[in-house]
Amino acid sequence: MVDKNEQTLRYHVTTDRKTVREILTAVYEALSEKGYNPINQIVGYILSGDPTYITSHKNARNLIRKIERDELVEELLREYLSSQK
Repeated sequence: MVDKNEQTLRYHVTTDRKTVREILTAVYEALSEKGYNPINQIVGYILSGDPTYITSHKNARNLIRKIERDELVEELLREYLSSQK
């Protein structure tokens, strides 16, 4: 019998990648327009889950909350790794 702690869990995300990209782009632009460092603010949101890291300008805060934080990380990681090839 295999110990439960020795098994590798599989993680599946079902959100449309285009939607995630569009929302991230819109949030990035809204943060930039308000004078924030968008990278720092998005990282703060991803790490903490606190939506106040994201401005409400152009509905950015509501937009980013439509996507789970793990889906944001997955899309960012996927894009980063694909650019390294």
